[in-house]
Amino acid sequence: MITRCRLCGAEELKLYYTQGDRDQYEYYRCPRCGLVNYDLSGGLDQGKYAERYIDPRESDHRLNRLQTESYRFLKSNVPGPGRLLEVGCGNGRLLMLARENGWEVRGLELSPFLAESVRQHLGIEVEVADFMSYQPEEEYDLVVLRHVLEHLPEPLAAMGKIRSLLRSEGNALLEFPNVEGWEPRFKHFLHRSGIRRMKYSPDYVPGHCNEFCRSSFALLVQKTGFELQRWLTYSDRPILDLPCRLIGCGRKVRALIRRT
Repeated sequence: MITRCRLCGAEELKLYYTQGDRDQYEYYRCPRCGLVNYDLSGGLDQGKYAERYIDPRESDHRLNRLQTESYRFLKSNVPGPGRLLEVGCGNGRLLMLARENGWEVRGLELSPFLAESVRQHLGIEVEVADFMSYQPEEEYDLVVLRHVLEHLPEPLAAMGKIRSLLRSEGNALLEFPNVEGWEPRFKHFLHRSGIRRMKYSPDYVPGHCNEFCRSSFALLVQKTGFELQRWLTYSDRPILDLPCRLIGCGRKVRALIRRT
């Protein structure tokens, strides 16, 4: 069992939910800051997200629609163009859209397959490297991490790395699950109560190390030298997206922060 919160150091964490076919993977919530900490002793699988390439020009594909929404959010909230780095750039659609609008773009990927696919299809430079050990030769005006932060074991160190990549007053867009969204909360309730248990394959291993709510992310931002500029929850289900945005209970978040 994990005994201390990775963000604020509080003890007496409470079991929040479990995953796995035997409920063997445990997530504990901090009573002080609200961060949900995965007990990493259960094991971690970060390689299951990587090896499929969707053509970024297929604008109707679900994966591409979400990236289009991310870029629209950036256009509405970030001055530009400038120099942009996307960490975990996937098929490169967001980089493609940004380049079309005058940004100087670069990607970072763990997957050699995806990096080479983006280079071949879009002519965008993508470096294969681990984010936490990446040593760039330049600073960026904007850094984007879409569904990367929750996979990094040490959130304070991760934010410090983002800060080191940005120029003074540079911006970062982070997208990640919202642990207080109504959809995950409802699913966890059904699972805990036995009404409808979530199904997992026998070889399933979690990929998320930490899950954030607004209060835990705001603390993370404050502790690492950033200001929270925008917090927008959303759903990747079109029928639920508008009410989730209005009420602020979407299962995912777009958070814009600025280096101070």
